[in-house]
Amino acid sequence: MIPAARSRHPFDPAALHRILLNHYGPSGWWPGESPFEVMVGAVLTQNTAWTNVEKAIANLKAASLLDVVAIHATPSDRLAAHLRPSGYYNIKARRLKNLADMIMGSFDGSLERLFALDARDLRGILLEVNGIGKETADSICCYAAGKLVFVVDAYTRRILSRHGIINGDAGYDDVQQLFEGSLGPDLGAYKDLHAHLVYIGKDYCRSRNPMCGECPLKGSV
Repeated sequence: MIPAARSRHPFDPAALHRILLNHYGPSGWWPGESPFEVMVGAVLTQNTAWTNVEKAIANLKAASLLDVVAIHATPSDRLAAHLRPSGYYNIKARRLKNLADMIMGSFDGSLERLFALDARDLRGILLEVNGIGKETADSICCYAAGKLVFVVDAYTRRILSRHGIINGDAGYDDVQQLFEGSLGPDLGAYKDLHAHLVYIGKDYCRSRNPMCGECPLKGSV
């Protein structure tokens, strides 16, 4: 149990979802024209802004490299050149190669076969891929595969910490369970709530100079 030391209200993710849905409307996340593009975006967005990811994905599309087979077959240095806008492009090229190699080697290149796994098994096999951490794996599970897996990121942790819902040393899985134990089987809520928390983190709950007085969560969490 994660103590809510300063919160004045019991934490209710469903109520949080309603507040943010009313404020922002449907999120439409994750941006991508295909499940594999979503997977690539989840890898590339590590440690960079989404605008840089879009540039890298556009490069991959222009070079006809935005599919499993092409990335599997493309040398890392050539792939990295297209990923340059996303930063850490050599590392990210290896991570994308590792992901594509897993899909080719274990699932004959078929995302349908990969996504046929249940959420727990899919998450497990993604976490075995070198360079894929929990947030990236969960983003793939939720937004590409449509699994009921809640994504926890730095924005979520910051918001919950500032509202006294979690302590600073709360683990990723503990924070995730706060949401998954309460949201119910509503994939739309999983997708929107994570996206909306990102918006709150960027718009109001900033690391510096937070705009607490204007935040739609003021007095509600």
